[in-house]
Amino acid sequence: MNKLGSTATTAIVQMLIGPAGINSGLASLTAPDNQIVAPIDAGHIHAQNVAADLAERSTKTKYPAVYVYCEKVANTLAEKFRSFSGSLQMAVEVRHSQDRLDGLQNALELYSDSVMQVLDQGRGDWGQGLYYCGGYDATVGAVKQGGRNFVQTAKITFRIEVSRN
Repeated sequence: MNKLGSTATTAIVQMLIGPAGINSGLASLTAPDNQIVAPIDAGHIHAQNVAADLAERSTKTKYPAVYVYCEKVANTLAEKFRSFSGSLQMAVEVRHSQDRLDGLQNALELYSDSVMQVLDQGRGDWGQGLYYCGGYDATVGAVKQGGRNFVQTAKITFRIEVSRN
């Protein structure tokens, strides 16, 4: 695989942290409503696949938290003479926690909408044989106990096409 998952994960994290990243999207999404949500620091974005309860037990988790990881690698050999020609199934999980239920889902939706806005702007060639055509699926999980009292997760999944020698 030649570290394809790690390469793609790093590219996505850099997009989320960058000047046109998640905080830029938050600023544009919250301006009309004057809804206050905390910006996401680079320390809140993690390049790993870890369950929420395990992350809370093993480290001091700061919310909102974003987890970026590769779920699946498929070498379909669409281009016959390439060593890898296929796709990567990527995931971005946004987790938000607060002490009250009121406004939890609204804040989570703002954070996940901001991630989707970054993806919409990032269509095209990412270099190193990675290409994002656009499109994603987003699911919002149920509120659970955890974090600051209540925690909720939104998961955005999408495919990156890969063509490498």
